[in-house]
Amino acid sequence: MAVIHQTTLKPTKGELLTAWLPSRTWYRGGAGEPQLTRSGGFRLDDPQGEVGIEFIVVTDTSGTAPVAYLAPLTYRGAPLEGVGDDALVGTMEHGVLGRRWVYDGCHDPVLVAQLLALVEGRVQAQDQSVSDTPDREVTRSFTAAGPAPADFTVTATAEGAEATELSALHGAVLRLHRVLQPGPDAPDALPEGAGHVGGSWQLPDGTRARGLFAVLRNLPQA
Repeated sequence: MAVIHQTTLKPTKGELLTAWLPSRTWYRGGAGEPQLTRSGGFRLDDPQGEVGIEFIVVTDTSGTAPVAYLAPLTYRGAPLEGVGDDALVGTMEHGVLGRRWVYDGCHDPVLVAQLLALVEGRVQAQDQSVSDTPDREVTRSFTAAGPAPADFTVTATAEGAEATELSALHGAVLRLHRVLQPGPDAPDALPEGAGHVGGSWQLPDGTRARGLFAVLRNLPQA
């Protein structure tokens, strides 16, 4: 299990996201700087113990109405080869681990592989802040007869879209919701060859909302 270090980060995750979010096509804020509050999320473990994997929910209150965003991030000790600059959120200095390269996890094969493992039920979501502690609020399902593909890559995100889609051979699609909407944390009807991940986050008034984080569809059947 990943160890959660209680240490300093320069810049902080919030500062990195404040600078990065306005550059995303799915950002809903205005011209001013986001006003972000950490609202929820969970972690996954890298089986090799090299890459930190975290799904952060932040709420931006800079606009006329609060907006919750899902930011899947990976933390690496060296640059990730084979991805463009657009995948890099930034770098930070970790008080224990030193320099860390922070990536949009949709472009990181380690995060994608572990997210699929979570959908399939092969791994368990972990608490954001406490080592070796499962996060029981995260839900998941999987209806396919065989394993999910391992070759998902990010497709172009349309202007104004509220999700990032990753596609695989044979038409399978993994959709990560970026702009979160309160509602059921599982699809109403999950067809064969599909799966999901859902969870919760805190609203500005202190209550908690639930909703979908990711949906997997159109897996080929065995």
